[in-house]
Amino acid sequence: MTSALRLDPRYEADRHALPPSMMERVTLIMDLFERPQTHLTLEVVSRRTHLPRSTTHRILDQLVRLDWLHHTVAGYALGPRALGLGGREIGHSTLRAAAAPQLLDLAVRTKMVVHLAVLDGPEIYYLDKVGGRAAVDIPSRVGGRAVAHCTGLGKAMLAWLSPEEIDARYQQAMECRTSHSIGRLDLLHRELGTVRRRNGLAIDRGECFPDLGCVGLALRGPDGPVGAISVVGDGRAPLELVAPLVVNAVRAVSEDLFGGGQSYRREVADAVG
Repeated sequence: MTSALRLDPRYEADRHALPPSMMERVTLIMDLFERPQTHLTLEVVSRRTHLPRSTTHRILDQLVRLDWLHHTVAGYALGPRALGLGGREIGHSTLRAAAAPQLLDLAVRTKMVVHLAVLDGPEIYYLDKVGGRAAVDIPSRVGGRAVAHCTGLGKAMLAWLSPEEIDARYQQAMECRTSHSIGRLDLLHRELGTVRRRNGLAIDRGECFPDLGCVGLALRGPDGPVGAISVVGDGRAPLELVAPLVVNAVRAVSEDLFGGGQSYRREVADAVG
């Protein structure tokens, strides 16, 4: 966001003067959240805006209650209302740009189809698909959707949500895409436990598309999964063999997005064992 306050000579003349209106104070605060991934503490917001700590806390609390921001252990970040004004697409563009080199490298190394997706309710939304001619044979498309619990991508992200949030997403009957799909909530919880024990590695064998399999791993931000990367191929193939390459790709994108703050550093052998 860009504030007209920064261009106002009256404001530039005295940066430390308390802006007279509530709208100006809110604008100063919202201007600090330049990316969907930005997280700021109360102290940082107060210092950068030169607003008193008590005033800053009161405004932040109101913005959280109105869903313009949300508050986590990592600090304040843009909330659903702000993201609904285009921030979600900005976030998707940022994620796609960071992941693009790794997706291409992963497709070249594995000679398989590579997906990038985000979680949207009980579904995944495909942001990118790389794989040359092989991609034609995979029935997925950029901008398309799939049932999250039937895909390696979806299970990789669902595994890092709380059990209560999983229950909320699947209040209705669970859709089954194939005879191998998970069709009961208790079985999904069990599967997500297996994914967590593999250090986040999720495997799908014919659960979404017959005869196809994939291995996926989530990109995790301060508040949970922000996306996932998977490699797709023949469901009978030993997909675990490409797991180290998926892990390396996710690690590289994570370091680009979050400054290396996320840990994907356990041995892959432990994850797939």
